[in-house]
Amino acid sequence: ARCQCKVAPKERKNCGYPGISAVECRKAGCCFNTSVPGVPWCFAPKPKKARKVCPNDPHARINCGFPGITAKECERKGCCFKAQPAGVPWCFYHHMVEE
Repeated sequence: ARCQCKVAPKERKNCGYPGISAVECRKAGCCFNTSVPGVPWCFAPKPKKARKVCPNDPHARINCGFPGITAKECERKGCCFKAQPAGVPWCFYHHMVEE
């Protein structure tokens, strides 16, 4: 993603070799920017940001508990709890969403 390449020039970590082309740099999963002399032009992107969310679709739930688990027990395991609808897990894992 473009925002992952917004790295301050002095904070760039080299990701290539001298003379690497923009195409080769990007193929390696790195960012390429020649606008600042004296710093790496091929550099590592910022890590992707991700957050945990409880899925809205009841049919996308992946069971994290057992029949009769309480909300407190479920949340202690680090999972989501929603006691509805019938026929799907009420204690279920988070989904990871990239920001």
